[in-house]
Amino acid sequence: MKKKILAIVLCASFYGFSSADLQSDKNEQLFVNDYENILGTSLEIKIAAADDGQAAKGEITALDEIERLNKVLSGYDLNSEFRRWMNAPKAPLKISRELFDVLSLFEEWRIKSGGALDASAETINSVWRNAAKHNRIPSAIEISTALSLVQERHYILNAENQTAFRTSNAPLMLNSFTKSYIMNKATNAALAISGVYGIVLNIGGDIVIRGKHTEEVDVCNPKADAENDPPMSRLQLQNKTIATSGNYRRGELIGGKWYSHIVDPRTGKPAGSVISATVITNNSVDAGALATALNVLSPEEGKKLVSTVPDVEFMLITADGKRIQSDGWKKYEIVDVNQKANLVTIAKSDKLWDPGYELAINLELATLEGIRVHRPFVAVWVVDANKKPVKQIALWYNKPRWLDEMSAWYATYYDTFASENNSVSSTTSATRSAGKYTLKWDGKDDKGNFVKQGVYTIYIEVAREHGSHQLMTQEIDVKTMQHINIQGNPEVAAASLDYRKKSDGNKQR
Repeated sequence: MKKKILAIVLCASFYGFSSADLQSDKNEQLFVNDYENILGTSLEIKIAAADDGQAAKGEITALDEIERLNKVLSGYDLNSEFRRWMNAPKAPLKISRELFDVLSLFEEWRIKSGGALDASAETINSVWRNAAKHNRIPSAIEISTALSLVQERHYILNAENQTAFRTSNAPLMLNSFTKSYIMNKATNAALAISGVYGIVLNIGGDIVIRGKHTEEVDVCNPKADAENDPPMSRLQLQNKTIATSGNYRRGELIGGKWYSHIVDPRTGKPAGSVISATVITNNSVDAGALATALNVLSPEEGKKLVSTVPDVEFMLITADGKRIQSDGWKKYEIVDVNQKANLVTIAKSDKLWDPGYELAINLELATLEGIRVHRPFVAVWVVDANKKPVKQIALWYNKPRWLDEMSAWYATYYDTFASENNSVSSTTSATRSAGKYTLKWDGKDDKGNFVKQGVYTIYIEVAREHGSHQLMTQEIDVKTMQHINIQGNPEVAAASLDYRKKSDGNKQR
């Protein structure tokens, strides 16, 4: 498979598009590519450019800048400048402009947020992670000890000499700002390339949109647990950054209760009253900072903080299911008729699929060595006992000209695909792990009708650039199945199926 363009959408319907499908104007096309394991998560980049050569230059420039800045700011790379500074003797040390900027931003926002953001929050996270290994909550003494470290002064900055003097032993992480800071620099670098008119950079659900391009963005439902669940909201944005932070993808399970990875540096406890915060701003750093802070603060505290930052709109989802949004949120929101519930009359018969149940399809794409690993083409669909197609669940691809490399899907669904509009939006969500996806089949066919109970076969087809072609099939009987593991292969490390009762957040509406 030659290197081409790949598109994906998360928490909405899965379709891709070619560069010819979307155009900013008659001279500009949108070129899309996706990667896994960039800054520890997935990356989607869209370049609006005059031709594929200019788009490629813009993409490479953005990726080079991300790689360069990650070597400066990463808290996970032992050889990054940040980690070397952390481990150096305590003395004023000359540091790069980028590291100085991010340390300055953390100090600025620590004060502005009243301590809700703090570079030493990792101290508290470590306590909770260690306790979770033993399935217990940290003791009051452990939390108190961590808080005493958090309350110390961690570094002294000297702007004139561009030095940073580390003054405490508390472990520090720059996560609240690293991603948004890097994204801002990367998009600016790409836009400086002649012939690049616009860019959309989506890293782990945080999205920067710059230049001559308007992007549709879906806001992921925090109570959803599959990539193809309907979004909470659909927005239309230009020259904006949108960031989402929440407790629903990362955290610790202790005694059967979920505790967020986002902790309150003021109390030493995981955040809990807000489960998702989405922020729209002009400035990517403000978006990243506010999305995290609004999870820590109460809704009222959050509104007060937002009022100190110009041109910000937000939407919060609280633990009790309330949706709180700023007055200006609706000016970006668009109505999508495709997201309306498909009301189907269900006959009273035990031979039809039970609408209270769903099939979860779990995929873990193989992790390949290398910094810039493309996501493969993937198709997932269902056929009945007579091998007739029932439901297309997912399609991730680049240009349609290469879809025939997924030969089984091509023979089944290509004619339908070619007759439809297959453009996609971006999705903002809490940061996700690279390569791990869950899809759902709600028991409906391609026309929106519930199928009969009986025997079906799940098809999972994968074709990777410079890789192999794999076709996985698994027969299921809805009347008897519960959990099935599917043997992995070189492209799909693991897969499984779960027929389960729908959660409260995903029941048929």
